[in-house]
Amino acid sequence: MDLDELRTLLARHARPDMTTAIDGVLVSKVEQSTPPSPSMSGTVVALIAQGAKRIALGDRVYEYRAGQYLVASVDMPITGHFTEASPELPAMGFGLLLHPATVAELLLQAAPGDLPPVGGGAPSGMAVSDAPDALVDAVIRLLRLLDQPRDMAVLAPLIKREILWRLITGEQGAVIRQLGLADSSLTHIARAVRWIRDHYTQSFRVEDVAQLSGMSVSAFYRNFQAVTAMSPVQFQKQIRLQEARLLLATHPNDVTGVGYRVGYDSPSQFSREYRRQFGAPPSQDAARLRGSILSPAPALV
Repeated sequence: MDLDELRTLLARHARPDMTTAIDGVLVSKVEQSTPPSPSMSGTVVALIAQGAKRIALGDRVYEYRAGQYLVASVDMPITGHFTEASPELPAMGFGLLLHPATVAELLLQAAPGDLPPVGGGAPSGMAVSDAPDALVDAVIRLLRLLDQPRDMAVLAPLIKREILWRLITGEQGAVIRQLGLADSSLTHIARAVRWIRDHYTQSFRVEDVAQLSGMSVSAFYRNFQAVTAMSPVQFQKQIRLQEARLLLATHPNDVTGVGYRVGYDSPSQFSREYRRQFGAPPSQDAARLRGSILSPAPALV
């Protein structure tokens, strides 16, 4: 696999906010290894052209490096950092946001027998694989369009569909395909994930969220753990603490107020869980964050 042209294109088009002129396409370039930091994964495929990155999801750790891609099929709270990056050899990556409707459309167009059946259980919401040559080639052709604005509007959607097809029919195809199946276990869990994210300040009963997802409590708990590597309550805690850290970056002198705003009734519990998550109590971490801006953008690229 020759990644030289991919690296050249990524270096040329990298911007601080990772966005490009092609909708849903992200490009990153990082010149130094960074401490682990929390963020949301987004639903995205991320291909590394140079360097390496490590992602922690619950009790699972994923590492991917040049020539490998990572898929996240559910927007989940993660902690990640680049482990290999320097000014001489910056980490560089490509990302493509994944949309269930586009996956579903491709699945409907596939001929009978083109795709192996998807298992009944929910797959992990995150997976790493070596990138096949056909996938890398499609990514390179998509990025070339950034230098060909006249062709972008017509050809970019076609190549994005090709990339998605390569993923659907590839080693992690089950993860991608479940994203587009309206009645898949992954889709039910994604519905619960969205509800918890939208109501993260509220207490909830697992039985109620299972009912919302259309699953029995036992099936819901088992599949939620398989997808996110966390229990529903642990997932909510991760969301609360990440939101608290974002708030503390702009309200460093209101630790107690921030704790209440993200759903904690006990300041001592908030401080204890915050320190366990980020390695420092809220007040100390807030002082370190003063003047910085924490980005909630997908952090896999």
